[in-house]
Amino acid sequence: MNRKQRMTKRLSELSPRDLLVVGLPLLLLLAAGFWGAAQFIRPAPPDTLVLSSGGEGGAYQRFASAYKETLAHYGVRLIEKPSAGSLDNLQRLRDDGSGVDAGFFQAGTGQAGEGDALVSLGSFYHEPLWIFYRQGLGEPDRILQLKGRRIAIGGPGSGTHHLALEMLGANGLDAANTRLLEKGGLGLVEAFGKGEIDAAFVVGPTESATVWSLLFTPGVRLMSLAHADAYTRRLPHLSKIVLSRGAVDVVQDIPVRDVTLVASAATLLVREDMHPALIDLLLEAAIETHGGAGIFQKPGDFPRAMAVGFPLSGEAARYHKSGKPLLQRYLPFWAATLVDRMVVMLIPVIALLLPVFKFAPSIYTWRVRSRIYRRYGELKFIEAEVESDPSRHTQEEWLDKLDAIEADANRIPTPLAFADMLYTLKGHIGLVREAVLKRTTTTA
Repeated sequence: MNRKQRMTKRLSELSPRDLLVVGLPLLLLLAAGFWGAAQFIRPAPPDTLVLSSGGEGGAYQRFASAYKETLAHYGVRLIEKPSAGSLDNLQRLRDDGSGVDAGFFQAGTGQAGEGDALVSLGSFYHEPLWIFYRQGLGEPDRILQLKGRRIAIGGPGSGTHHLALEMLGANGLDAANTRLLEKGGLGLVEAFGKGEIDAAFVVGPTESATVWSLLFTPGVRLMSLAHADAYTRRLPHLSKIVLSRGAVDVVQDIPVRDVTLVASAATLLVREDMHPALIDLLLEAAIETHGGAGIFQKPGDFPRAMAVGFPLSGEAARYHKSGKPLLQRYLPFWAATLVDRMVVMLIPVIALLLPVFKFAPSIYTWRVRSRIYRRYGELKFIEAEVESDPSRHTQEEWLDKLDAIEADANRIPTPLAFADMLYTLKGHIGLVREAVLKRTTTTA
């Protein structure tokens, strides 16, 4: 007899009723365990993410396009919503009805408030403040020297507008003593050409189309801030950086000298309840987009695990420390997220299934034996009665009681593995029968 046949024979010896009575509660227990574990399974990551970017031609839009390509590789569709800038993005994120999941944010344009459910993904890159001025104003190196001039300070809702007002205010300049124009974007190039403005504040990296165009616009110069260190003390969200001579273009020698600037940090704000898998993808996109060498950074300088106006996301902190999750290094994104969710289901398997396998055979054995032991109790009771008062019943009545127990025992559904107990019971019934015959005969 081979192994398969032996297994089939053993299964055929089991009582289906006992298996049902023992197995059904255990299966229900396992089902309850799985249901409980399922309550803690994260939902699958959404396949769409809405990102609030920035103004037309700005760096935020360019970076959003780069993010879109990265996320598309993993089956996630990024929808970009242009905005006025950092302040507009923050307002959208605070509005639950806006449908925006993430937005670019410039440090210093806002901070976490009570009830805010927003977190930062770290510092992504330097966002310098560029102060361009019309050639012919001399060589100004202090903002105060622009007093009374026509200054473009960026559009309302933009990070440029916010920082420009901060810097001008630090120098005592406002709309009362200086003409402040709410202009920004690529239109500044034309405004300089037509002589409509004397200076312009622009916030953004060199990848910004506006910054790059103004750096190469004839008749437009870049201010080097003599008070850069002082500004970083007054406005802690700013840092001092230096644009080295020729860093923009060595051949054309742009700029023609080292230029001292101040810069804020740029980040991506997301809702606190964003799926961790999407945070991982956004950080991977950030590394691909901002992690290389640049005019103000070396490879690997960014992104950094640094809170920017808002608390650093816990998932982002883990990513900055350990990198891409282990499963995503070896599995496709969809498979990695599926396995990550299903790991929770191992809890009931470990906590319940192993004890079930351990105790189920014992419970089954106890159930089969209990039916036989119950007849032993009846048999013991008759034996005790006969010993104490044989005349209580006639001999035929005593024997009828024993016959009833024996007939009942013959109807017990007993698997072959427990047949020896049944035959032992029948033997004991015979012994009691002999005792009954002896006692009732002696009494008669």
